[in-house]
Amino acid sequence: MNAHDPEAPGGCPVAHGAGATRLYGPESESDPHAIYARLRVEHGPVAPVLLEGDIPAWLVLGYRENRRVLDNPLQFSRDARIWRDFTEGRVAETSPLIPMLGWRPDCVSQDGEPHRRLRGAVTDNLQAVAARGVRRHVTHFANKQIDAFADAGRADLVADFAEHLPMLVLTRVFGLAESEGRALAESSNLVLKGGADALAHNEKIMAVLGELAARKRAEPGSDFASGLIEHAAALDEDELVSHLRLVLITAHATTSNLLVRTLQLILTDPDRRSGLISGQLNMASVVEEVLWNAPPLAVLPGRFATSDLELGGCPVKEGDLLVLGLAAGNVDPQIRPDTGVSVAGNHSHLAFSGGPHECPGQSLGQAIIEIAVDVLLHRLPGLRLTVAPEDLTSSASTWESRLDSLPVEFAA
Repeated sequence: MNAHDPEAPGGCPVAHGAGATRLYGPESESDPHAIYARLRVEHGPVAPVLLEGDIPAWLVLGYRENRRVLDNPLQFSRDARIWRDFTEGRVAETSPLIPMLGWRPDCVSQDGEPHRRLRGAVTDNLQAVAARGVRRHVTHFANKQIDAFADAGRADLVADFAEHLPMLVLTRVFGLAESEGRALAESSNLVLKGGADALAHNEKIMAVLGELAARKRAEPGSDFASGLIEHAAALDEDELVSHLRLVLITAHATTSNLLVRTLQLILTDPDRRSGLISGQLNMASVVEEVLWNAPPLAVLPGRFATSDLELGGCPVKEGDLLVLGLAAGNVDPQIRPDTGVSVAGNHSHLAFSGGPHECPGQSLGQAIIEIAVDVLLHRLPGLRLTVAPEDLTSSASTWESRLDSLPVEFAA
């Protein structure tokens, strides 16, 4: 069936997965935004797609439809134990989708009172560590990264700066050794990328965090891991390690990507760069623009329908998987017909999700970005791109689009 079939309500196929487009493979890796735009034309605000292994899902493209899903956990649960394709054996435990979509004993995988108990432990401790020397940690590691290339007068701000900086900060916040930061950053990125290596890198992260949890139970400190252990929510061992994993992967991956996209915007717009250096422009407004136009997670996994219902004209069935098109929703022409209009002061973007599961670490991530960019701009006078803006390239996975490199030069 297609968008012109009279039996397809709202342009959607009547069968889950029918007429679906792959969200993985060469086309989606090169230009995912073109796919979102085409799907919107063909199907409207909700479209049938296939994830790795040709697993069917609904991709939510409309802003209002994303909000409905995010704000209604009773209709759209985060509990993957009701995912029909998994319960009926079509998704193997070894699928690269499992690290992103599988159930875990963490707050993201649950709703209601279990979610509130576990999320409280996370939010309380994120607030505590955010107030405990994060500025000092970011400044230290930003300067250390810059020291490695400052004399050369040239650098790639992806590989040499943004790709590892958030994880180095997180090692200090978590109570991990700095030496583990680069390997954890690589593993975190590969979990999000998916593919054959995703499960192996997820297991590497779990092993490191399991050792951290055991060490902090024996020798607690003033760090995030110790705070989770001591919290009144009384997390058991599986809950503890799962939450360490959750925060480590999401905080690093989203912050590093957002940092790169913020630097890209600054370096391709001389007025913004000079405004930031002179203090006439607020860094928060620049980050906000990036959150609207290039959110660090383009597609958010995932929600599962708790009953048969209609969404955006599509017949969603109980147990169906929905993935949330945050990037597509942010540019939905129904709510944003002219993307050239300023979004300054408008915090209603989808970049941090929404509803009960809205990202609890957004203030920490934005603090890392604002401090890191400030250090970079003041350390590297004359900073400029060495390629034309249109020559910058990106690579995408199902969940995100990342800039490949950001080559710059400056006064050594």
